[in-house]
Amino acid sequence: MAVIDIGSNSIRLVVAQIKADGALEVLERLQRPVRLGRSTFRYGRLSQQAMNAAIAILRDYRGICDTYHAVKVRAVATSAVRDASNNDVFLDRASIAADFDVEIIDLAEESRLTVAAVRESLKGVLDISKSIALVVEIGGGSGLVTVLKNGAIAASEGYNLGSIRLQETLNTAQEPPERATDMLRHHVANVVQIIQRTMRTRDAQQFIAVGNDARVAARLIGKPLREPDLYTLSLEDLDALIKKWSKRTAQELARQYSIPFANAETLTPALIAYLALLRACGTAQMVVSRVSIRDGLLLDLAHSMTGKEDPEVIASTLQSAQAIGEKYQYDAPHGRHVAEMAVRLFDALKAAHRLPPRCRILLRVAGVLHEIGGFVSSRAHHKHSYYLIANSGIFGLRNDEVELVAQVARYHRRSGPRASHREYVALPREQRVVVAKLAALLRVADALDRGHEQRIKDFAVEAHSDRCVLTVSGVADLALERNALARKADVFEDAFGMKVRLEGDESAAAPAESPLST
Repeated sequence: MAVIDIGSNSIRLVVAQIKADGALEVLERLQRPVRLGRSTFRYGRLSQQAMNAAIAILRDYRGICDTYHAVKVRAVATSAVRDASNNDVFLDRASIAADFDVEIIDLAEESRLTVAAVRESLKGVLDISKSIALVVEIGGGSGLVTVLKNGAIAASEGYNLGSIRLQETLNTAQEPPERATDMLRHHVANVVQIIQRTMRTRDAQQFIAVGNDARVAARLIGKPLREPDLYTLSLEDLDALIKKWSKRTAQELARQYSIPFANAETLTPALIAYLALLRACGTAQMVVSRVSIRDGLLLDLAHSMTGKEDPEVIASTLQSAQAIGEKYQYDAPHGRHVAEMAVRLFDALKAAHRLPPRCRILLRVAGVLHEIGGFVSSRAHHKHSYYLIANSGIFGLRNDEVELVAQVARYHRRSGPRASHREYVALPREQRVVVAKLAALLRVADALDRGHEQRIKDFAVEAHSDRCVLTVSGVADLALERNALARKADVFEDAFGMKVRLEGDESAAAPAESPLST
């Protein structure tokens, strides 16, 4: 398999394979410089020259992927393409010329992928499961700051601290090195003040740095930990290195350390940002992990190919969904209970729906959030739920997955999907099938908690070719739930070709009246 990272300063390719024991083996890493960020951050659009250079690189990478017979390839673009007004032209050209379906990922997805790679690199070396840690990546276009609380993502934000963006915004290329450094320090300090107020950086006990510029500094002055891909770097040593480099041009740094000019040019701006954030955190040193977003992409592909999910990422996704629910004052017990019953149906009916395991988390999130539209209005709240979810960032879910969640939640009541529903019809056929099946399960689960009292705690599922029987334990009177199910079962019958019936077990029957009673 292969992953391609289209960044602000270069385009990188990693080819890897999954070994028999499930471990990843990297076969090749390539990096080609291309200044996509320069034109985007200065003029708001990708220049033809930059696009031509990028497409040529992608054509070469296509040949390499074909040589390795890569069965899975994921190509992503970050801030330089994301912020360009003409990014659709670039995506079309990448598809036509290099046969890559490039995906523009948002900051939440960047954070998820980076944190997944960091967690993997820290296993057995540094325990972050019982502390607050700050994970910082200064890229070419943005600075990504993520707060981990007991190993789970508590907050994540992107800031205009990218090294290329800083240079283009402040136009430091024409300034002497020391003057440019002063300009960068002043600008970064202002941004970091905002970060301190919004991210509570002083609460962090650990500072973990990710990114190419941090890796270069760690290789030069860092101290290796037990693992070869982890270093520690003290605040004093980093400060001294920046003071030393602030007197030299990028050309001088490139010659002295034998690094590409494109990499040398970003070193000082990025390290100034790392240092300012390290001081804001109040820790004496930072841990530098040599992993990158590409390692997170590889882990993601491996999980998708093996059907395994990262439990920590799943927990963070649910935490993000619950935070959105709290924002819109949802009925938390009802949302969580419906979500739990929906995934129980999903697990019990695997043979009937034949959906990939990834759909399970989409259904759970839709269950948690299906009624948040009531914050806007109780009337047609399912439509409001769609709008609120579709316009929310849910950690761990791609934009297209958020859209699927929104549509599943939209169909938890009233009519099922119809050809007249514009958003539904706009989906590819495969995704329409996913929405219909997940919505069918959610409607049944919602009917089982019609009274919002969580009366039904347990049920058994018995699936036949033409019917699905749900046998409930411990509830004597199921009239309310049966009525709700009768109104909502149509989508289930259409999606699965089965009628669904609700039954109670004998143990829940009302006790016979005593002959001595009056």
